[in-house]
Amino acid sequence: MAAQLTWFVTGCSSGLGEAMVKAILSKGDRVIATARASQGISGSERLSALKDAGAAVLELDVTSSQEQLDEIAKTAWEIYGHIDVLVNNAGYIEGGILEEMSEELVTRSLRVNALGPINLTRAFLPMMRARRAGTILFVGSVSVYYTKPTSASYIGSKALLEGLATNLAVEIAPFGIRTSILTFGHFRTEILHSKNIQFRAPNKVSDYDEINNAVQENLEKSHGTWPGDAKKGCELVVDAVRGEGSCSGKEIPLRLPIGSDTFGIMREDLLKRLQTCDEWEDIMSKTDCE
Repeated sequence: MAAQLTWFVTGCSSGLGEAMVKAILSKGDRVIATARASQGISGSERLSALKDAGAAVLELDVTSSQEQLDEIAKTAWEIYGHIDVLVNNAGYIEGGILEEMSEELVTRSLRVNALGPINLTRAFLPMMRARRAGTILFVGSVSVYYTKPTSASYIGSKALLEGLATNLAVEIAPFGIRTSILTFGHFRTEILHSKNIQFRAPNKVSDYDEINNAVQENLEKSHGTWPGDAKKGCELVVDAVRGEGSCSGKEIPLRLPIGSDTFGIMREDLLKRLQTCDEWEDIMSKTDCE
């Protein structure tokens, strides 16, 4: 059994973040849960139930400046003397047809879902490198393996996060720091409820009305039907990090698929890419210098 670990988790007011904190506590580990302020309620107040359950809590907005994130990381580090596992979970879905969106909306999605997690990771890395130990987890999404109208901003942000995280992984591995992208499938959390997905169209185009209506109707019908149980998924993630239970003897991979629907989606996409390679290799590989 692994020694007691200390975790730092972002976006814990609901959904996967909340479930992750509860799973961590159930294993006897220590955890610092975070959330941003919302509607006049501080991040710490929003986490009162998790605090009562045994978590330490801090207010954190991942879009804060690097200087602010550096200070929060130092404050968190001092609570228990170190952080073993950083879980970059905070995020949201900015829905919309790309032509109808503004650069500001797309950029915000990239900042919250990709650049914020990377900036926060940078804040913790100096301390983790000094210890020559640590695990960095990024909550990814199976959506990067498919396409869907009105999802480009969200999927694009998660794809950017994957690109950044996979390269970060090789840079920090020599210092004993593990990296894994938690590729969650479709879980029954509120993030996929239509009321929580931001559908904003500052550049409205009537040609897209039918697509927009169909997507939002499908979201309403699908809510509550997704296969994934957040509690089960997060408990398995904790086991994978700790190397216990059904994950005993396994090293957590760079991309960890989570959810029964995730594997089929990933395989279908990867097979299509292989088929393209097979079909075009003889033609498009004839590019070497003479």
